Amino acid sequence: MQLTLEFGGGLELLCDSVKIHNVNVDPQNGTEKLIMKDLLSWVRTNLIKERPEMFMKEDSVRPGVLVLVNDCDWELSGQLDTTLEEKDVVVFISTLHGG
Repeated sequence: MQLTLEFGGGLELLCDSVKIHNVNVDPQNGTEKLIMKDLLSWVRTNLIKERPEMFMKEDSVRPGVLVLVNDCDWELSGQLDTTLEEKDVVVFISTLHGG
């Protein structure tokens, strides 16, 4: 499944400073649908190059990371159970800034 993943607010630093990734992700366990929980696991394994604890806590994103699926907050679509479709755009933005 082709997806576009975008990282902002400093999260791109965990992915070799690359903000936009066009990726192919296969659904896990032989299922036909891909859900956000599976995508997050894939991102941790394949894209995060350092300090994955800054992006994820257990099976979800850390508090302070805004997740948008096609410009819609994932909290409105089921969070970890959000079903992804071909060519979806998933954006991860850190809302926490030092100062």
